[in-house]
Formats: sequence, structure tokens, C-alpha cells
Amino acid sequence: MCDIRYFKSAYHNFEVAEKLMQYYQSDELYLNDVAYNLQQCIEKMLKAFLECKGVTVPQTHSIRKLVAMSKNNGSAIVVTDWIRENQYEIETWESETRYNFDVCLEAERIQRGLKAVRQFLEINDMVPVLSEKITDEVKEKLLKKMPKDLKIRDDFEWNCYYRILKNRL
Repeated sequence: MCDIRYFKSAYHNFEVAEKLMQYYQSDELYLNDVAYNLQQCIEKMLKAFLECKGVTVPQTHSIRKLVAMSKNNGSAIVVTDWIRENQYEIETWESETRYNFDVCLEAERIQRGLKAVRQFLEINDMVPVLSEKITDEVKEKLLKKMPKDLKIRDDFEWNCYYRILKNRL
């Protein structure tokens, strides 16, 4: 069983990005932080799905490499067109936004990224509201696939386990 704390950490990065954008969208430094957190969210999601597939994930921030690994290893993640089309740019948000103080990202571009990452999370059922796909019957089936002592604490965790295990139900 994989560690869903990785999914929670990825979602946390998204929430941080959302809050920063809400309050500081006119500040270049904070825009860079929004971009960084969006990149981290995507990276962690890709890595978490790979880990759940049993793939040893290298220490990398390369979105391109992780997308390719996801495809080649049959990861359950759905990589959206926006991520595929913007892999290189997203990848640069990890280091460029933290170490290059001359980087100035456009608020409009980051706002589109925020919307696209929200869609990416929703498509992959990584949201705090229970997916409508998870009925009581599905919950019962999921519980049969998990360790007996595992406690699912919230709807986000139900969504995670559903997404990870749905092909085995």
C-alpha cells in the first residue's frame, strides 16, 4: 500500500498556491511562490502515483521525466493536455522562481496555471469532497483491498484509495 501523505502534501501545495494568488497576485515575489507551489503539486502527484504503482522514483524535479515514467509504467494518473503542453515551463518554476530573482512571471499566466492544476486534481479525484463515484458499495469493495487496521479519516483519503485501487475493484 502506498503512502497517501504524498497526495495530501501535493494538495497542500495547491492550497498554498491558491491562497497566495488570492492575496498577493500583484507581487512578483509571491507570484513566483505560486508558480513554485504549482510545480511542487504536479511533481508530487506524479511521484505519488508512480510510488503507488511500485516504481522507484528518482530524485528529480523533471516534470518531463516524470510524465514519461508515468506513461511507461502504467501509472493511474491522468496527465492533462495543459501539463503535457507546458512541461518544460512548469519544470522551470521549481528552480527559476526560487533562485533567479530576475524571473518575473505574468499574473495572467500563473492564474491559468492555477486553474489548470485545479482541473488536473479534479480529474484525478484528488479533492477534499467525496467523489460521486464512491458509493457505499464501492467503499465496501475498497475496504476489502486494504489492510484491516487501516483507518480512512476523510473524504480526501477515500478519493485517494479509490483512484489508486479502482482498477482492482
